[in-house]
Amino acid sequence: MLTTSLTNELSPNLLRSAIDDRIVKIRPSSTPLDQISRMVGARKAASMRVDYYSVDTKEGSSTVADTIRNLPLTHGQSFDLTVAKGSLFSETETVLIPTLTIPDGAYKGQALVAYVAAVNANTLSLVPVNIPDTATMLEIGTVSKGDPVIRMGRAARELDVQTAQYVALPRKDYNYCQIFKSQVEESLYQRLSDKEVGWNFSDQEEVAIMDMRMGMEKSFLFGARARVAIGDNPDEILFTGGIWNQTDRTFTYPKGDISTATLVQLSRAAFTGRSGSSRKVLLGGSGLMEALNQSPHMKVISAEEKESVWGVDFHLVVTKFGTLYVHHSEVFDLCGKENSGMVIDPDYITKYTHVPFSADRISFRKQGVRNTEGVVLTEASCLVLRYPDSHLRIEAEG
Repeated sequence: MLTTSLTNELSPNLLRSAIDDRIVKIRPSSTPLDQISRMVGARKAASMRVDYYSVDTKEGSSTVADTIRNLPLTHGQSFDLTVAKGSLFSETETVLIPTLTIPDGAYKGQALVAYVAAVNANTLSLVPVNIPDTATMLEIGTVSKGDPVIRMGRAARELDVQTAQYVALPRKDYNYCQIFKSQVEESLYQRLSDKEVGWNFSDQEEVAIMDMRMGMEKSFLFGARARVAIGDNPDEILFTGGIWNQTDRTFTYPKGDISTATLVQLSRAAFTGRSGSSRKVLLGGSGLMEALNQSPHMKVISAEEKESVWGVDFHLVVTKFGTLYVHHSEVFDLCGKENSGMVIDPDYITKYTHVPFSADRISFRKQGVRNTEGVVLTEASCLVLRYPDSHLRIEAEG
């Protein structure tokens, strides 16, 4: 006879989707991060340690490292310029130096454009492109330390077949899958007793899953990656690292005060640069939500619209940069970060599971331990950010 227990034994993956479908319906708004990660799907991890690569697109600009006063330029002759990150540039690219303008000729008033003839460590050998042909030793001003040097398109000769290779090296990192567990028991007499309300074992399981998901949400956000042996037991406990520390990008705002300008700046920080998707999720504590609610509205901003995605209700903040799906996360309050938040790109967050969510039923009565029936809920999983710079921490000043 085909039974669910036989199905679980012979084909353990068959019923997991149904289990996940039930889990995501249990208070989805309380654990939005866990909810989103379950709805977008998880990858199978072969071990408790997950090695992964994260890579961001190459930065679009660097800055001048040393000041050069009265920079002399000659048509067709190269000059050297030291930048902070020479690795961003390669031969045959063109660069724009917006702080230098051409004083004469057809390009009068335009910023200097130069061709990268060679790259030696952080020193670029540049050939001016848009200075007059007749100009010799044209002094166009001072290039100061910190001025931007912007990467532009490559320029090839007619007979060129190849060009310098585009290189963007991924960074290898790792995280641990943490074993999350919860256990529910019910005595035989409790099961047989007449109850005033229809409270049964399944109701207890649901409450246990609520509590378990809330704990997982906190670990997925603020957990610390570690492996620790407790006491004399040689077995190590693995702790998963939260996504809060997996990105280096941080946006700060005046505590309790988010003006329209600040909201636009937040949106700009979230969606520009090496940004990723045009719609992102903003999870925040009550202090951040209060400041957002008090922000005046402009015509380019709409915070009145609502949308339900991944089983969670979001308020939409729409700007010209992109759409923020805003949701209050009580986890930030519980973890002492009520004035903080995080912008998450759902397209670039990955959940790894070594042990998918399972419910193992155990009869302690049959084992002779105690007169109860129990269920043990287990999942071994972790979250990682595939493109760290697509995500953004939000913190309050002061």
